[in-house]
Amino acid sequence: MPALVLLGAQWGDEGKGKATDLLGGSVDYVVRYQGGNNAGHTVVVGDQKYALHLLPSGILSPGCIPVIGNGVVVDPAVLLSELSGLNERGVDTSKLLISGNAHLITSYHTTMDKVTERFLGSRKIGTTGRGIGPTYADKINRVGIRVQDLYDESILTQKVDAALDFKNQILAKLYNRRAIESGKIVEELLTYADQLKPYVSDTTLVLNNAIDEGKVVLFEGGQGTLLDVDHGTYPFVTSSNPTAGGACTGSGVGPTKISRVIGILKAYTTRVGAGPFPTELFDEDGEALRRIGGERGVTTGRDRRCGWFDAVISRYATRVNGLTDFFLTKLDVLTGWERIPVCVAYEIDGRRVEELPYSQTDFHHAKPVYEYLPGWSEDITKAKSFSDLPKNAQAYVKALEEMSGAPVSAIGVGPGRTETIEINSFL
Repeated sequence: MPALVLLGAQWGDEGKGKATDLLGGSVDYVVRYQGGNNAGHTVVVGDQKYALHLLPSGILSPGCIPVIGNGVVVDPAVLLSELSGLNERGVDTSKLLISGNAHLITSYHTTMDKVTERFLGSRKIGTTGRGIGPTYADKINRVGIRVQDLYDESILTQKVDAALDFKNQILAKLYNRRAIESGKIVEELLTYADQLKPYVSDTTLVLNNAIDEGKVVLFEGGQGTLLDVDHGTYPFVTSSNPTAGGACTGSGVGPTKISRVIGILKAYTTRVGAGPFPTELFDEDGEALRRIGGERGVTTGRDRRCGWFDAVISRYATRVNGLTDFFLTKLDVLTGWERIPVCVAYEIDGRRVEELPYSQTDFHHAKPVYEYLPGWSEDITKAKSFSDLPKNAQAYVKALEEMSGAPVSAIGVGPGRTETIEINSFL
């Protein structure tokens, strides 16, 4: 049975939660492998809408075991609050597993995140201010706090002391902020130990054993390909690897066990935060996409920047992730346009460029080259098969598929759990 990776093929917010939830009833484990509560998924079940931030979408599927892998950074207060909220709504969260090697976001990480962004002024990255970057920085600098450290107070104290030695110098001397007391941080973190302990596990062992036993494991990426710290629009990126390779390092499952890599594509393009966005719209079409698509960040609450579909980006995502399939979401949002522009290439200094520019400078100067596809006016939210779609909608999907370099195996035609057309099974 397969181990699948499901990830965003644009700048995030593509609808990964819907795609993961669609597969959740057919898989045994759903694994978050990177990011933290800077990512968000909206899942609609019946008339209920769930906003998930740290938790894998599979937590809403009975029989599915949700896993937070070692590559995730965990804010314990946010996680416990999210669990409590789901429990109050009758969702069973008892099967959740958390890697003991996952790093913890502390209050000093969020403090550093916010003061740094303010200090950067016009050069700010547009982070969520949730401490994600500083936590990953501590991980790389080997002064991070892991979940397992909650269960050895001596080690925890030593690590917090080491982390704050340098940070307090920066806070006091550069930002004119009061130093943070190590003892208070340790005391705060220890209050989470007993609440988290039932979930803590050696998730690498669990997942590898599950795959060896023929169980289906789905790896769920947060953010998107163009926000990858190595392969995205650096420096306007996240601090981890949402691309397919991150699924292996963020879970402890080797690449030879991955059988399929599914990219989630929105039928147009959005991004949140600063950074280049060649197809961004500043007119009434952009406002219409934002309004009809409900383009507001699940986690941040920020309006998303909106633009037309960018095939240059989708081709790039196919290449760097080794995508085998696409799940195309929000096709219904495009209903009503007489013709729909699609970016097929960029113009850079008078040159036509059909692949994502290697140079940051070139990408910042890229102008979209559009082809125009005929639109449709029919309601597609009740479509159950590809043939139910209007001819122009079918042609639009086929064009995107050809431009992007991988087959479209499923299409979202509405926000609901059942409003999906499955063309080829992912399992």
